[in-house]
Amino acid sequence: QVQLVESGGGSVQAGGSLTLSCRYTYRTLCMAWFRQAPGKEREGVASDDAHRGVNVYDDSVKGRFTISQDTSQNTMFLQMNNLKPEDTGVYYCAAASQLCPRSILAGVFLRWGQGTQVTVSS
Repeated sequence: QVQLVESGGGSVQAGGSLTLSCRYTYRTLCMAWFRQAPGKEREGVASDDAHRGVNVYDDSVKGRFTISQDTSQNTMFLQMNNLKPEDTGVYYCAAASQLCPRSILAGVFLRWGQGTQVTVSS
């Protein structure tokens, strides 16, 4: 089974940037980033469909976040710019063995990393 390890979290001020990395043992058809704020449900942030070459973003991060892959390094990235306090949470990478759904739904992802904390202060 695919193994996922995130890194790159930290604390930044609003307007700052961070890049998260997710090292994986092999790339699956659909990989994604999720986040979970305290007291809230896990929500999809961005997904990468290896078969169709399509990336999907949650409306809250469009234009600010970019998901990408370096397949030579078996690594997925999430470049986060213009961070806002509401972006605070634990960020997880996830892998699914099927094509990405139109919406980034947690239910189709069977493998998860351990998470990395992102804290954005105002």
